Amino acid sequence: MNDFPWGAFALNLALAAAAALAVMLGTFAVAVRRGVHRIVDVAWGVAFTAVAVVTFAASSGDGDPARRTLVTALTAVWGLRLAVHIARRGRGHGEDPRYEAMLAKAPGSRNAYALRSVYLLQGGLVWLVSLPVQAAQYVPGDLSPLALAGTALWAVGLCFEAVGDAQLARFKADPAHRGRIMDRGLWAWTRHPNYFGDFCVWWGLYLLACDEPAAAAVSLVSPVVMSLLLTKGSGKRLLERHLRDRPGYAEYTARTSGFFPRPPKSR
Repeated sequence: MNDFPWGAFALNLALAAAAALAVMLGTFAVAVRRGVHRIVDVAWGVAFTAVAVVTFAASSGDGDPARRTLVTALTAVWGLRLAVHIARRGRGHGEDPRYEAMLAKAPGSRNAYALRSVYLLQGGLVWLVSLPVQAAQYVPGDLSPLALAGTALWAVGLCFEAVGDAQLARFKADPAHRGRIMDRGLWAWTRHPNYFGDFCVWWGLYLLACDEPAAAAVSLVSPVVMSLLLTKGSGKRLLERHLRDRPGYAEYTARTSGFFPRPPKSR
């Protein structure tokens, strides 16, 4: 661990925090002007991209150029695809019901409460979850088979996210499907292909940092926290609570995996 550039990495942590904060504060200003806070979900992917780009610039002279370029590109592709998808999905809609319910309970100013409880919190999570992206850029040496395996796992995750989102969008676009449960394509193999995809993306990015023990140790918290958020926090748990009363959902959960993909059980 003595070979890891701790001084440069410490400065990088501060710069990454500033980048995430800048994106969230800029988004907050736009949201207040428009009166809609759902656009913070678009900022999530943009903030990760900003952190990756800032870290790439800050790590110049450290780490392996190929690894730095790869981890920056992978993060940007994931983050910008997600941002564009969420922006398109929310176009023409009002406030997200989740934020409306949260802000209805705000003590005092709704905007001040949103800033504290949504924007600053998400900015902190971006900084924490992006630790493998930051640490990997300071890892010396060529890309190992482990790093290549991480890239492959990232690709599997992106495929699940992109294909799952596209399948769901097509399903919901058909008026005949209103009120029905999506149980086709990847959604027949897992109730949450997009969340499973996110899981793979962040464990894949973590593997890109694992060629250096110090980088692996300092960033392990990231995929662990993301996994907990996806399965126990704001991801799977909240969505299933929202869907559980829909007709046919109990039957869907009985035959379909809750997270890791597997063939559906026979009806």
